[in-house]
Amino acid sequence: MNETAADASGATGSGGAAGPASGDEALAARGVRKAYGETVALDGVDLSVERGEVFGLIGPNGAGKTTLVRALTGTTDAEGEVRVLGAAPGGVHPARVGLLPQSFDPPERLTARELVDYYGGLYDDPRDTEEVLADVGLADDADAWYETLSGGQKRRTCVATALVNDPEVLFLDEPTTGIDPAGRRSLHALIEALADDGTTVFLTSHAMDEVERLADRVALIRDGAVVATGTPAGLIADHGGAPHLDVELAVDGDREASGSLDPETAAERVRERGGDDRGLAVETTDRGLRFSGVEPEGIAAVVDALGDAGVPFESLSWAEPTLEDVYLELTGEAYAPRGRDAGPGVSSGDGTEPTDGGAR
Repeated sequence: MNETAADASGATGSGGAAGPASGDEALAARGVRKAYGETVALDGVDLSVERGEVFGLIGPNGAGKTTLVRALTGTTDAEGEVRVLGAAPGGVHPARVGLLPQSFDPPERLTARELVDYYGGLYDDPRDTEEVLADVGLADDADAWYETLSGGQKRRTCVATALVNDPEVLFLDEPTTGIDPAGRRSLHALIEALADDGTTVFLTSHAMDEVERLADRVALIRDGAVVATGTPAGLIADHGGAPHLDVELAVDGDREASGSLDPETAAERVRERGGDDRGLAVETTDRGLRFSGVEPEGIAAVVDALGDAGVPFESLSWAEPTLEDVYLELTGEAYAPRGRDAGPGVSSGDGTEPTDGGAR
């Protein structure tokens, strides 16, 4: 890591009162507020990121994620107190901070190597260009013009430019956008290695599986305010709901003509013929039934209940709650990462609308 000293004299962001910072804090925001005219982008944000931590920030589009990153990096003014490595953002040596914005358009007629060389030349003690290119998987394409690279290769080049100064704090805004699964896996391993070496990583992403895998802690921001913070496992336990078993009902041609059961009828049969006695909580989905709170060892009891109720089925699918379920619970928005269908809608049978897969 670069060892350039930062100004830790107690400077604050605009509008904030000076105060002592924790020696373990890499980033801190206290009462941070930002408005654009009558539109409030940040509404009293409080958060703290420890040194060496991978911290994930999630939330809907327009929730304030980018504005918060700008406030933390000093690229926009904000009310309240903002600290980076113990100082106001403007008081930190640029070599100590790396930033990969969501939108980044470097000169297209430079090669990947030339781009990393250029950005490395802005610092007194940059990392070796070849080493950085190898870290992001571009060693074999280093001499290709940026404009000829694929979308994923371009994004990896941009990641390289954010790493060349060996930052102590690294901001990554949607780092794996456009990168194929193998490239994503490689970058995930790189982020984990950086954190193991002591780099603080502030990660924003719409890929919930990515944040769940990488982040030590996560904050969810909605309407400019942080509504929940914790470890991925803790947030899932508090807000993600229970594990569930989905049952796809058997359909033999035309359901009415064949006598196959519709979900409502099937659910009622299960409740009446032993499901309630077994403590099974059953709901309907657009493809069949969902049994909530079922652990793997309880699947056999569900199968028995279906048999006792005379409910034929095609398949069973068991799932644990994930960070995506937390997102849905706390934002109320349907979410389909990278264009995937969010899954079958669920209805409790009380007339509420099912939750359909939605675009992010």
